[in-house]
Amino acid sequence: MSKAIAGFSKLTKQEKINWIANEYFTNPAVAVSLLKKYWNNDENLQKLHDEFIENTITNFYLPLGVCPNFNINGREYTIPMAIEESSVVAAASKAAKFWAQRGGFKTMILGTEKIGQVHFIYKGDKQKLTAFFNTIKPKFFTETESITKNMQKRGGGITDIELRDKTESLDNYYQLHATFETKDSMGANFINSCLEQFSKTLKTEALQYTDFTEEEKHIETVMSILSNYVPNCVVRAEVSCPVADLNEGNNIDPQEFAEKFITAVKIAEVEPFRAVTHNKGVMNGIDAVVVATGNDFRAVEAGVHAYASKNGTYSSLSHAKIENGIFTFWMDVPLALGTVGGLTTLHPLVKFSLEMLGNPTAKELMQIVAAAGLAQNFAALRSLTTTGIQQGHMKMHLMNILNQLEANESEKLQTVKHFEQNTVTHAAVVDFIKELRKATASNIETDIL
Repeated sequence: MSKAIAGFSKLTKQEKINWIANEYFTNPAVAVSLLKKYWNNDENLQKLHDEFIENTITNFYLPLGVCPNFNINGREYTIPMAIEESSVVAAASKAAKFWAQRGGFKTMILGTEKIGQVHFIYKGDKQKLTAFFNTIKPKFFTETESITKNMQKRGGGITDIELRDKTESLDNYYQLHATFETKDSMGANFINSCLEQFSKTLKTEALQYTDFTEEEKHIETVMSILSNYVPNCVVRAEVSCPVADLNEGNNIDPQEFAEKFITAVKIAEVEPFRAVTHNKGVMNGIDAVVVATGNDFRAVEAGVHAYASKNGTYSSLSHAKIENGIFTFWMDVPLALGTVGGLTTLHPLVKFSLEMLGNPTAKELMQIVAAAGLAQNFAALRSLTTTGIQQGHMKMHLMNILNQLEANESEKLQTVKHFEQNTVTHAAVVDFIKELRKATASNIETDIL
């Protein structure tokens, strides 16, 4: 039977919840109760969350953790991370402390250029289109002045507009390829507004251009939209120290560790199957800070992975080397971030996170996020090339397993103590809890008798 419903968005919040509970759940009352447990007791705060998106029924929580001891360009940070994966915050914190004792993270902005495009179809002479574009190019700037004036006051705006011929890829396909500086805002709405005006100007001016034939005058705009691929909005993060200082405290020779670490990075540079997982580790750190600061992690993810493929093959974002006895580990990553506008001024925990970071500019936030990504990547590679990834990850995952098994506090304490000296697997934890409960039941029975 179809569960389609007309006018769902017009229902009240409670009506939406009741419909969902009755249509999809065997025990509607339990479903409704669960949703309401996650509502905020502050009605105004809950209303704020409800209005972030349409059809809100409750809040979906992620833990907000912090990583202290990040030294970035000589400044100390405690970095917020919103993420559900159990080992990420611990790993990043450990890497931050490790590098804080070895000079910290060095970061620098390589560029802040954003990109937007008007995609259009033109059927006619290419040379005439080029002449037309050169003639009307100044109008793209003048006819967007009402949109750009406030951004220009802050030092931003439209930096250039190019006509790009893409007809080799698709018949009659051209672009207006525009670049922007958006300062401390991510700039999506600003860019898209400019692009839509470009489209109007393009079509209006084409109709009046006397050198075009009647067919050439009717340019068809397909879409006007920013690009989340920002290869010129890039930040570099780097750590380095003498190889001798890479002592891990686990009986591994520093030179051996450094060489094995570099080999692991080189494998990710040449093997896409490894590179994807390698870069996922980078994004564990990056996404967690991006979410905590109210930025668009989907846009960042898409842009970063495109950047990892910029040379034609998907490859590692990070790189490592030894020169003159110095180990260096670094990464260039594209990050289009904002610290004003959007959720940064609405979400209370986003404002909290930004204040904890010292209310950074967009450039400063780029550097903080990149350092978090590099720290996470270092931590993962250090584990992979020494003890193996599962030892640390499963110990952090242990509490999740115990919560799945509804272990009480006594059971948790005994289990944690047991697995200090034993390998954590899901099956091993289940077996240990079963034995604990069996022993507890036996003791209770003995006491009764």
